[in-house]
Amino acid sequence: MRKNVLAAAMLISGAAYAQQRPNVIIIYTDDHGTLDANCYGATDLYTPNIDSLAAHGVSFSRFYGAPVSSASRACLLTGQYAKRAGVTGNAGWTGIPVGKETMADRMRANGYQTACIGKWHLGSWNEYRPTQRGFDYFWGFLGGCVDSYSHYYYWWGPNVHDLYRNNTEIWQPGKFFTEGMVEEARNYIANRDKTRPFLLYWAVNIPHYPLQPKQKWIDYYAKLPNPRRMYAAFLSTFDEYLGEFRTFLHAQGLDQNTIIIFQADNGHSTEVRGMGGGGWCGDYRGGKFSLFEGGIRVPCIVSWPGHLPEGEWRDQTAMCIDWLPTLAELCQFSIDDMEIDGHSIVPLINDKNAPTPHDVLHFDFTDQEWAVMQGDWKLLNNAIDVKPNDKNETIEGLFLSNIALNPSEQTDYQKQYPEKVKELQALREAFVSSLPAKKE
Repeated sequence: MRKNVLAAAMLISGAAYAQQRPNVIIIYTDDHGTLDANCYGATDLYTPNIDSLAAHGVSFSRFYGAPVSSASRACLLTGQYAKRAGVTGNAGWTGIPVGKETMADRMRANGYQTACIGKWHLGSWNEYRPTQRGFDYFWGFLGGCVDSYSHYYYWWGPNVHDLYRNNTEIWQPGKFFTEGMVEEARNYIANRDKTRPFLLYWAVNIPHYPLQPKQKWIDYYAKLPNPRRMYAAFLSTFDEYLGEFRTFLHAQGLDQNTIIIFQADNGHSTEVRGMGGGGWCGDYRGGKFSLFEGGIRVPCIVSWPGHLPEGEWRDQTAMCIDWLPTLAELCQFSIDDMEIDGHSIVPLINDKNAPTPHDVLHFDFTDQEWAVMQGDWKLLNNAIDVKPNDKNETIEGLFLSNIALNPSEQTDYQKQYPEKVKELQALREAFVSSLPAKKE
């Protein structure tokens, strides 16, 4: 009898502990411009639900992702810089190296239920898929983009259908992909094991091309010229579904015990396939594919009502590699044995006067394009200056910018500050030396 009472007490205690630990929802938008939300200053955009999330959370004005989708997602899930994570460009058949632990792996090992819904883009071969990288459940597409209704990737032939539930290809022709994501997220949450917390990685494919907004939003933005009109309409389409999803969370009583992280992967696209642009980054130079601010500085909000500050802004530097150690602190699990480049930003979130935990940040895009940032100084190598309709230009060699002196990064300060160039080069060399040697 005593053993049964003890076992019951342990179960109750375990359930109570699970309820104490917060659920986590990471919402990752795709090709979303640095300032593209009304709360970020885009006054031509109607984004009431993103704005509401900001009003109930902490927004960042200087938060970084990566220049492209897969690299950003690899950084998020490993807590490592892209080069250490093993993904510096966009993934194809392969992604994060097999054997490298992910956020989902670690959280699942610590009692979390884990789901990925939406866009994966970290490898299509079986061993790279979400269910092999720590996620219990997956619904979405494995590649870089799909048509929202046919779910085909069709930018070059042969056309490839790309919609999966776990590892099984499924067919839902005519189903608007965003609607499908919200339905899947709701069903997953409603049918979860309620004695355990959950991690939901909602990888949204908006406003990535193809731009396929709802007609009501095309009409709403009738006075905006293209490509801004279609981009804005697609973003407001997502915002509407975000509101629907948050209403569901409220109805489920999950408001007070769920951390929501909202972030873009990289800057806005100026590709032909995205009508040549449409996104906005203000005076910041660059966009997707670029290591200038417009390519890597992204909108980001974290909300946990009753636990974190609300309606506040942070100007300190932070990056997507910081979410893994931050969640480890907030969700009470250890990462002491993991090789992490990120730092917990809990002190920064809680205190507007707290310093950034980063002295240096590193960015990579393929093999020859990199940047190292220290404070307001940034040294770029072979930086891409993106132009509408893929008419991009590469600035060969080094380029020294200073975000405080010249936020638009139009001025190269190499000649005025040669010693700063040497300092940043030394930081870059030290970082590269810290990486494991490539296998022959």
